[in-house]
Amino acid sequence: MDVASLLKGYDTKKLTIGCLGGHSALDVCSGAKKHGFRTVVLAQEGRGKTYGDYFRTRDRGQGTRGCVDDVIRVKAFKDVLEKKIQDELRAKNTIFIHSRYFWVYFSDVFAKVENDFHVPIFGNRSYVKIEERDQKPNQYDLLKKAGIRTPKIFAKPEDIDRLAIVKASEAKRGYERGFFLAGNVASWESEGSRLEKEGKIAKNWRDAPIEEFIVGAPVNFNFFYSPLSKELELLGTDTRRQTNLDGFLRMTGAAQEKALAHIDLKMIETGHIAVTVKESLLEKAFDLGERFVQATLRLGADTPRSGQAPDSMNRGIIGPFALQGAVVAEEGKEDIVIFDVSLRIPGSPGIRATPYSGYLYGEPISCGERIAMEIKEAVKQGRLEEVVT
Repeated sequence: MDVASLLKGYDTKKLTIGCLGGHSALDVCSGAKKHGFRTVVLAQEGRGKTYGDYFRTRDRGQGTRGCVDDVIRVKAFKDVLEKKIQDELRAKNTIFIHSRYFWVYFSDVFAKVENDFHVPIFGNRSYVKIEERDQKPNQYDLLKKAGIRTPKIFAKPEDIDRLAIVKASEAKRGYERGFFLAGNVASWESEGSRLEKEGKIAKNWRDAPIEEFIVGAPVNFNFFYSPLSKELELLGTDTRRQTNLDGFLRMTGAAQEKALAHIDLKMIETGHIAVTVKESLLEKAFDLGERFVQATLRLGADTPRSGQAPDSMNRGIIGPFALQGAVVAEEGKEDIVIFDVSLRIPGSPGIRATPYSGYLYGEPISCGERIAMEIKEAVKQGRLEEVVT
């Protein structure tokens, strides 16, 4: 599937920006409307009112409100792969913005996203799966290739020699995290077995990655790489809100101990909080981002593909990505340790509340708006093929 065939028949003067209804859809649509694009959201049953009612575009005599022009209602997100849905999107000259949802809801049919979804996607459609640690290549491979510091990875539980976090999956929702802590092989076995018996983590938890537990100030560095200008931008920084971890953190130590006797600690992401970092750390953060971009460009021909055009993986990162980690203090200096990667738009519209995009553009912009700006500029320069796959 080559880009030229994907864009064949498209009227680039009448583009529509499309996305799945969730994660960052409102961020995408708001940014697109600001730059003159129409928007379409594919909404799954039970979620349509958010986009079709509350944030739909309408005019009540006081100017246009809302940011979602059209809603395509489906039973399941996977229905976007149906020919009639694709035909409708193509008829609207749609450029699709992929998100974490493209793996969460398509993990068992992701090859069809790569090969059978004949709608151009802003960004690299093959990269979302690399976030998963059980893929090859995966985010560990990219971070290693980039020379970015990560937590120590324990190849087997017998190697655990410090506090570690086991990145297991939930039993009921495999895409959600069921992390637990262990200080040695004995606690790894006992805690994992207990959580499995209680139905709280997946049965394959013994295959889950085991990482050194990093104690530091959590920060997500949300970048944007432009293939048009070859420049890297820091759009903003944030940290996660997690349930029920946030609730525990609001308790005193004594209350935490009592609560833990009855309630298991969970780290399910429920939102984000905008944070800032001091300026002395920015150059270090940019260095990590630059090295990561180069690593994606070198990912190379040895990458397994599911029929995707041979040059797709070689094109590197396009648009937004995030390096998620923590700032640690060691021997009188600070360092950044990265323990997670996002290779698409982050689900954190609040990053515009941090000042970094404003320092660059004169006013804060969201990730959704930055994507719209890149598409608009690509059309202007006749280079749309360079930002979609």
